[in-house]
Amino acid sequence: MRRRLFALAAGAGLGLALAQAAAGAPPAAAPPPPRAAATSAPLQPDALQALQRMSNYLNTLKSFQITTRTSLDLVTTDGQLVQVNGGATYKVRRPDGFVIDVKSDVKNRTFFYDGQHFTVYAPELGYYATVAAPPTIRETLDKIYAKFGLALPLQDLFRWGDATDTGDDVLDSGFRVGASTIEGVRTDHYAFRENNIDWQIWIQQGAQPLPRKMVIVDRSDPAAPAYTAVLDWNLSPTFAADTFAFKPATGAKPVRLTLAQ
Repeated sequence: MRRRLFALAAGAGLGLALAQAAAGAPPAAAPPPPRAAATSAPLQPDALQALQRMSNYLNTLKSFQITTRTSLDLVTTDGQLVQVNGGATYKVRRPDGFVIDVKSDVKNRTFFYDGQHFTVYAPELGYYATVAAPPTIRETLDKIYAKFGLALPLQDLFRWGDATDTGDDVLDSGFRVGASTIEGVRTDHYAFRENNIDWQIWIQQGAQPLPRKMVIVDRSDPAAPAYTAVLDWNLSPTFAADTFAFKPATGAKPVRLTLAQ
């Protein structure tokens, strides 16, 4: 929807080059297999309106906490899919604070932003990197992507809640699939396509149109790896005053923030 959604979903894999865990290289580039004639519906107005309604509602949330359960397909050198499971906790205070704690079978990372500094922390390895940051979440996301190539996992959650970022001009198609129940919550299921990304979203019905599930598929890879996240929302969290300030553990060592090789 904005940058490559699949890259955003897997964004926790970047940063802290010294702390990077090897996870199997993707296969060499190859032409995609022949495809049948496209059957995707055009961008239907009700699907676009659902995204806009969700975005408008997210923009009203000044603080929230999300717990996610995720799966990510890694691609081996011979094109086989290997699924990595994990989850994350998001603590967010607009406009100037978040903590995102990401845990998976491959690695653990925590991202801190307190309105002045952005930190990536690898707790199991004892390394962290801190850089000066702009005064808002949106500006910080833009800066760390432009300067370090770092996209946080599911950072579209922040951009959907930003009234200045609609992103609907890059959607190729979109339609309502139907009603569905996610973790006991009734939702409307939508499917979208943009460039080489197929993605689906399940939006809660009623007065609180929250995204409850996302599936993102990278069609540029012949193996079509996917990322799935199921989201549980707390709209009335209580955060301590120092929640968003990074405090290094005893023995943790600072490193320079750079792209992982």
